[in-house]
Amino acid sequence: MTTLPVLQDLNPGLPNICGFETEISAIVNENQPVFLPTTNLKLADITAGFACALHLHQPTIPAGINGSPISNLQYMFEHPGEGDNHNAEVFSQCYSRMGNFIPQLIAEGCNPRIMLDYSGNLLWGLQQMGREDILNNLKKIACDPQYQPYIEWLGTMWSHAVVPSTPIPDIKLQIVAWQHHFAAIFGYDALKRVKGFSPPEMHLPNHPDTLFQYIKSLKECGYRWLMVQEHSIENLDGSRLSQDQKYIPNRLVARNSRGETVSMTILIKTQGSDTKLVGQMQPYYEAKGRAKQQIGNITVPSLVTQIADGENGGVMMNEFPSAFFKACYEMRAQGGGKSGVVAMNGTEYLEMIEAAGVNPDNYPPCQAVNQHKIWGRVMPENVTPEGVENAIEELKKTDHNFHIDGASWTNDLSWVKGYENVLEPMTQLSAAFHQKYDHLLQEDPSVTKQAKYQEALLYNLLVQTSCFRYWGQGIWTDYARTFYQRGEALVKLVE
Repeated sequence: MTTLPVLQDLNPGLPNICGFETEISAIVNENQPVFLPTTNLKLADITAGFACALHLHQPTIPAGINGSPISNLQYMFEHPGEGDNHNAEVFSQCYSRMGNFIPQLIAEGCNPRIMLDYSGNLLWGLQQMGREDILNNLKKIACDPQYQPYIEWLGTMWSHAVVPSTPIPDIKLQIVAWQHHFAAIFGYDALKRVKGFSPPEMHLPNHPDTLFQYIKSLKECGYRWLMVQEHSIENLDGSRLSQDQKYIPNRLVARNSRGETVSMTILIKTQGSDTKLVGQMQPYYEAKGRAKQQIGNITVPSLVTQIADGENGGVMMNEFPSAFFKACYEMRAQGGGKSGVVAMNGTEYLEMIEAAGVNPDNYPPCQAVNQHKIWGRVMPENVTPEGVENAIEELKKTDHNFHIDGASWTNDLSWVKGYENVLEPMTQLSAAFHQKYDHLLQEDPSVTKQAKYQEALLYNLLVQTSCFRYWGQGIWTDYARTFYQRGEALVKLVE
């Protein structure tokens, strides 16, 4: 077996997001079962399951000494009098607490499960702040074999970029940067276990070319499944998913403007208020009303899938811990958490039903919302980029409900409209970055080991952080502009 290199810091003080792409690719594309060898669940004993994920994030902002990039969490600590910044340590404990909860519940005879989605920004911020207490708590549940069967880490975009408005060449860079950084902190073995993907803001692109590149990139990066929001997808004929269909895996089909197709297994997050649902463990109580279902000729438990911010709001800060423990204790009393309604993780569920004979090709096919309108205007045997763009432009003119902004956890917020002053520089920086580096990388892939490349990549990714378009015009859009200017200076440097 080849000895894998230690992931070295290329540029001290910057996150470890590039340099060993070949090694990372080899690791993530090992197709070994993750949970199947260790799970203590048996499919025949389970009526329904529920899979809960916690999303945790703090953006990187240019607010340190001389405008250096720091975590917004650090800024909160340094400016406790602003807004809700006095909650900084409460937030910090939320980032750490699963490292306490899971071992405690296991010691008490429970059978807990939780999926965790930490942005690259947050992980880097914890490193910058020297919060080894938090990182060590996370390493315990990521690296200790006794806790691995209960925890599933989910991959994401490194800088919390929303996929539909991320420049297509940068989608894979975001995905790989997170994998690289995660391996640098938690190790190669922990990365091998990351097989599900949690998109920032649950945002799914519906432009055919963006969606195709997204799914293609996820598969090339070793991911087996993607979590999506219920209202961001449709059946191939444009109809809504049936009630039962939302509680089994589906197969997301992505066709691009050249007629190429790729597909991926998805688990569907049902609609509703995220933090209130998970904060009060509603997925557990919803699962109590679900029955087994058929996929092909195999009977499988239904699965209720849900995700929420792990720290935001009083519900997640204050109510979630007691609700989480209460549900675990209740399941312990009703079969040790191993029969009837049980907690499961996404990859664990998929591996179990596929080991029982379910063929992923038999998952119901679906596509991104509104795509049936595009394909209804483009002849299948004559799919061309021009034909697809013409269909999109016609639909924009004639159908006020049609757009290609994608769909996310909320439909009352656009990541595009009104943010041209962020999106245009973001697009320009991406183009300049690729113009400078793509041909160099073709000649010599080891260019990613250069400190200058790492810094340029960092700023290219940072400008794409969704927070700079979430909080409206003002200081947050100014932050994006600052990162853009630094990135622009880096890619314009003469070698």
